[in-house]
Amino acid sequence: MSALSRTQHTRKHVIETAGGVVASQHRQAAEAGAAVLRAGGDAVDAAVATSFVVGVLEPWMSGPAGGGAAIHWRADTGEAVAINFGMRSPKGLNINDYPLSGDGKAGDLFPWERVVEDRNVEGATAIAVPGTVDGLGQAHARWGRMPWAELLAPAVSHAREGMLVDWYAALLIASTARNLAKDPDAAAMFLDDGTWPKGSGWTAIPDNRLDQSRVAASLAHMAEAGPRSFYEGDLAQAMAQDVQDKGGCLAAEDLAGYSAWMGAARPVDYRNARFHVMPGLTAGPTFARVMEQLETADLSTPAATYVAYARALDQAYAERLGKMGDDGEVPEAPGCTTHFSVVDRDGNMVTHTQTLLSIFGSRVVSPSTGFLMNNGIMWFDPEQGRPNSLAPNKACLMNVCPVLGERGDTRFAFGASGGRKIVSAVSQLASFVVDGEMDVEQAFHTPRIDMSGGAQIIADETLPTEVISALSDEKPTQTTRRTVSPYAFACPAGVMRKDGANSGCTEIMSPWGDAISEDDL
Repeated sequence: MSALSRTQHTRKHVIETAGGVVASQHRQAAEAGAAVLRAGGDAVDAAVATSFVVGVLEPWMSGPAGGGAAIHWRADTGEAVAINFGMRSPKGLNINDYPLSGDGKAGDLFPWERVVEDRNVEGATAIAVPGTVDGLGQAHARWGRMPWAELLAPAVSHAREGMLVDWYAALLIASTARNLAKDPDAAAMFLDDGTWPKGSGWTAIPDNRLDQSRVAASLAHMAEAGPRSFYEGDLAQAMAQDVQDKGGCLAAEDLAGYSAWMGAARPVDYRNARFHVMPGLTAGPTFARVMEQLETADLSTPAATYVAYARALDQAYAERLGKMGDDGEVPEAPGCTTHFSVVDRDGNMVTHTQTLLSIFGSRVVSPSTGFLMNNGIMWFDPEQGRPNSLAPNKACLMNVCPVLGERGDTRFAFGASGGRKIVSAVSQLASFVVDGEMDVEQAFHTPRIDMSGGAQIIADETLPTEVISALSDEKPTQTTRRTVSPYAFACPAGVMRKDGANSGCTEIMSPWGDAISEDDL
């Protein structure tokens, strides 16, 4: 039985404003984006600033050396544009360097067959070609109003000061301290004496900061030289050499040849609404399949509605796992992704998810750049002959699911972190808005379930008894609380625009997440 308090209740206050709003898993990143909106920037400008700041202040989740996807809504043209900046395997990758160990399943996010020395999970051999910076750069080149250098300035400032290690940061660092200790540069950044997480005692005001001076220098260089300087030139050469010196195969040629994909988002009609999702090797098609099934489902009562959610998610994931090659994820694995959403005064929107994949990615820091590197190779199945099998120069299959929705005079931009839990969270939030006619505050405070291809349904224990009973009749059901760690129902963030007024909210249990309006500053 859980020892958690039965009398504690958590809520997040939501306001409506004519000003732009940024909802992020880190409050200071949201503030940086809101400041850009206040200065006259576009939603895209705010997204650039938010992305780089959250990479500094939540480095174990994402950063320049990761990947992801975003959808942009342009109010003047009515376009929904998708940008896939997912990671790729290096061209020089040799699948023979990843032999199966025969020791059963791997122990991180995906239960693939285990590889010798976990070479696909952590260390330099797990590093894929990053895409985040090019995705941001292409969006800024197309729609940005403010200079690139101004948008990176907040991240440079935060890196020079160093991220404050409070209790939450110390908890996350401690969760991976043994793995971080294997890389001297990661240990130097995140640990004391190569063992303990940097931080203060639990009764003390935190006064410890990470040394991110090398990150600051790299970001300052990128601010001056532009986004392609991450992929071409001295910084790119140094980063690739660092990875190769540690045994990886990322090459300067891989970086120079990287280009994010930009094109039309996939429209998904649903009842009296329309969603715009990511096409291709993302969770967008899975979201579309969930909504297709819900369209004809019985949603007349809460019990019927949640059973319909469970059935639709179960079927959609069965199809995903069979056709797209994503072969499962350990439910207890820690979160390792970040999501933020933006709406500006003109109604332009961005829903943006970025990740290192595992928490702390490969647990390898590039000493020349200061960047924590991804472990995108783990996204591939190490067994050959499958749709998602590991191979050189191949796109990774991602669980990211940024979604734009519109119903009448309401438009919203939602997304989440949480691996395979993402689709469960985002599809239910979308249904809450469309079917339940909820605003963003109601939607984010409404309990959810998770049904992401596993043997059982995970249900919020605050759901009514009749709902839990109906779910249990459908499939084995386990109840649990929404907590700070782990996030049993993913960690969403979203913004909404209705009748010209903007609002936003983040996962109510996230101690760092907040939605900030430009009018709040």
